[in-house]
Amino acid sequence: MKAYWITLCQVNDEEGYGEYIKLAGPAIEKFGGKFLARGGKQHKLEGDSYERTVIVQFDSLEIAKEAYESDQYKEALKFSSQSADRHVVVVEAL
Repeated sequence: MKAYWITLCQVNDEEGYGEYIKLAGPAIEKFGGKFLARGGKQHKLEGDSYERTVIVQFDSLEIAKEAYESDQYKEALKFSSQSADRHVVVVEAL
């Protein structure tokens, strides 16, 4: 069953977050992650504001979790933890 990795993000340091993006994309794609939305135009309807939303489709919840826990993605996380405030969830599709 497909799963979606959803990130809501407020960038505090563009340069540092740029380093995260350089490393995160290949790490996610290595596990078959397909970017469906990646920081494009958005309109808030409810709740807190975040400037950036990312949605990635994976073949399963387990694969998405493997991608997040991979050594390659952990390298990317070193940059995001210093450069952005984020909410990240993985949800199984219907």
